[in-house]
Amino acid sequence: MSEIDNTHAKVPEAVGRVTTEEQLQAVTVGERKPLNGSVTIADYDPAWPELFEREAEKIRAVLGERIVLLEHVGSTSVPGLAAKPILDILLVVPSSADEAAYVSALEGAGYVLRIREPEWHEHRMLKGDNPAVNLHVFSPGSPEVERMLLFRDWIRRNESDRLVYEHTKRELARKTWKYTQNYADAKTLVVEEILARAVKEA
Repeated sequence: MSEIDNTHAKVPEAVGRVTTEEQLQAVTVGERKPLNGSVTIADYDPAWPELFEREAEKIRAVLGERIVLLEHVGSTSVPGLAAKPILDILLVVPSSADEAAYVSALEGAGYVLRIREPEWHEHRMLKGDNPAVNLHVFSPGSPEVERMLLFRDWIRRNESDRLVYEHTKRELARKTWKYTQNYADAKTLVVEEILARAVKEA
């Protein structure tokens, strides 16, 4: 059995990008509520792509030609992969720093701006409800756009890495985390290892 086939590999502790509580507070818009518990991981739901399409229609309706790219990303975009039941959507606009050009329109569609990270690729994140959505906004040329799409496409077609990633998520999700971001940080090493294999094969 190869290294990437070993779904019983030791799950790493939090390594890589470790976000401090001060950093979380600095980038959060509004009140940040701690999790103080485990993370819910659900089996893959075939309805997730349909829910994405419904949300995509809402976003297209309010932004129109301001959309450079709109994609379903994250674990809910990978058939067969267990995930937090939250849709991750990637939105690329001409300038994610220009909030006036898109935030109010998205708020009119029910989204709420929750994260502003000007020092990290000018990332913005808005949340939606019913279904739960994390809408990630970047500008054209951001390396995070390429990374998100590369990771998604790789684990869609690579069963070994999909199993490794799912095993890692399920093991880490059982732990107690103050914030969901801490859980996300703990996955960093495995994500980077998978991305390295994807880049090598690209």
